[in-house]
Amino acid sequence: MTEFIQQLINGLAWGSIYALIALGYTMVYGILRLINFAHGEVYMIGAMTGYYAVHWGMGTGSLYHLLAVICIAMLVCSLLGWAIERAAYRPMRQAPRLNVLITAIGVSLFLQFSGQYIFGADPKPFPALIENKNVLDLHGVVLSNIQVTIFVSSIVLMLGLRYIVFNTQMGKAMRAVSYDHTASYLVGINVNRVISFTFILGSALAGAAGILVGLSNPTVNPLMGLMPGIKAFIAAVLGGIGNIPGALIGGLIMGVAETMVSGYLSGTYRDALAFIILIIILVVRPQGLLGKSTQEKV
Repeated sequence: MTEFIQQLINGLAWGSIYALIALGYTMVYGILRLINFAHGEVYMIGAMTGYYAVHWGMGTGSLYHLLAVICIAMLVCSLLGWAIERAAYRPMRQAPRLNVLITAIGVSLFLQFSGQYIFGADPKPFPALIENKNVLDLHGVVLSNIQVTIFVSSIVLMLGLRYIVFNTQMGKAMRAVSYDHTASYLVGINVNRVISFTFILGSALAGAAGILVGLSNPTVNPLMGLMPGIKAFIAAVLGGIGNIPGALIGGLIMGVAETMVSGYLSGTYRDALAFIILIIILVVRPQGLLGKSTQEKV
């Protein structure tokens, strides 16, 4: 029982990070019906931003430094998300979906290889922004301050997202655009601005996730966004792509399932599990756990 609880805590910590990344996928899909395959690379840029921010004088050792690095990473990733939308996706707005899909994959590859060229392909040790300590050790169940930081940061960011979506004018505009672009335009909503804001918001969450991963996984590299990006996308599909609560639930389930498989079977199956989950959900419930079945004219 002790090992199960420990694995559950570890899984929820990873799942919280997956959920932050999955929110970007699900918001963009809800607005544009677009799978932004470059989103994993935005998360990678967030981690690399944190690495260089510390090495260029930001400092470590306190919650203040951690908060400052998270804010810098979120700002950089927000600008990157805005640039990706303006340069790559907006010109393809009226293009066939296959063209847009190829563009998304191209942006992902561009960021991967650009990252290797700019940052170098070698893994880099992520600085210890806060000292790793155990805040709870109860009969073998250990909870570290790193995990507490991940939980608290994720909850704060998710509550902030919920407030923006449900309690602000921009959030109301986002919900309107997700239902109908044309009708939103006719009632005076600036659709382009709403779409850009959605990319900015999702990218900011991915940037924060990059820093949180750096806290628990002490190495970062330009290809680190590939598998977490795919797994976060699968988490969004699992919860119901386009559904924000579904992305949260899907991320947590993905993190717990991975950790349980690694703890009780083998870490070799960790990556394969994500694709098994994807196949099962597509066969059994394609709309996801919280998604709604819809008919679409082709």
